Amino acid sequence: MLHVDIPTRAEIEALMLNHGPARVSLVLPTTPLTQAAQGDRIVLKNLTEQAVEQLASHDKREVLAIEELLHDLIDDDDFWEVQANSLAVFVSPEGLRSFRLPNHLKPAVEVSDRFHVQPLLRTVTVNQSAYVLALAQNSVRLVGVSSDLPAVELNLDGMPKDVASSARKTSIKDRSPSGRLQGSEGMKVHQVQYARKIDQALRVLLVGKETPLILAAAEPMQSIYRELQSYPHLARTAIPHNPETQSDAELASSARSILDELFRDELAEIHSLYALRTSQSRTTTDLAQAARAATYGAIQLLLIDIDDVTPGTVDDDGAVTFADGPSAKSYGLVDEIASRALVTGAKVMGVRKSEIPGEAKLAAILRYPF
Repeated sequence: MLHVDIPTRAEIEALMLNHGPARVSLVLPTTPLTQAAQGDRIVLKNLTEQAVEQLASHDKREVLAIEELLHDLIDDDDFWEVQANSLAVFVSPEGLRSFRLPNHLKPAVEVSDRFHVQPLLRTVTVNQSAYVLALAQNSVRLVGVSSDLPAVELNLDGMPKDVASSARKTSIKDRSPSGRLQGSEGMKVHQVQYARKIDQALRVLLVGKETPLILAAAEPMQSIYRELQSYPHLARTAIPHNPETQSDAELASSARSILDELFRDELAEIHSLYALRTSQSRTTTDLAQAARAATYGAIQLLLIDIDDVTPGTVDDDGAVTFADGPSAKSYGLVDEIASRALVTGAKVMGVRKSEIPGEAKLAAILRYPF
């Protein structure tokens, strides 16, 4: 099982705004197999040595503080017992933050006056968690799904047990208070009441959230619930089987496939929007133009290649200066553009190069022609 630390948007923004003379960002692929973790520790040690070399001209006390923090992490046996597919480490003389990530990332060493947060953006771009509403006539349960923990059933106040109890009956085969026989029409009335009570119970949990809700239900309950539910982030794709025959783990496995599908659909919609905005002169894949647009808050949506580390600097007016190679006096241009776009309200998504229009280093949709 993967052990991951999913950063929040607030944590990413805090790292973006953390500037100082010595900021080190390290990324390495890791293995969740504890017995193989020794090799990962060696890789981190080698990356640490590379970072220290790049810090040669910095204050020796600051370099020593960074080196000690990294070696403390390397020597932490408990930390290395539980890993994921990649590790991102951000360290300054004041402290160290690490994130165990589910994505497969390439090794990287970035030393500058700011952190290189690009690797984190893939993790927050693709949904890592969801709720599964396992809905049947005779039972309902809500299952929480995440990338690092086993699926777990969540208990909610006000959640009905089944169609009959939601109608305050011991059986839905008896007569209704109005005397109408419980034929197909009467059955649907009770099913609708049942679905409405479920939606009401979920509102308390889901209000203000954007976590996908995935429905696991057979017909007719699937259609009935969709017609009246109020949560805007209910996935279009459902798990179309009777959930009473599936374990929480099986539902979680199906949900993760649907999360991947949701991301593919979102990318397809973005590509369509990008084509439209291109015809309106409201897109760019040029680093220099994107840097100026990000600086002045003109970017609405930005796709970035999470692996690109083109070195350079961006001044206060957004003008780009390219560097001959990485050094402590430069930083990743794509990372800096992403940081500026994010803090001015843009939606920033970390993706693979193959997922960017034209396979560019980045692709920006602008709020207006720039």
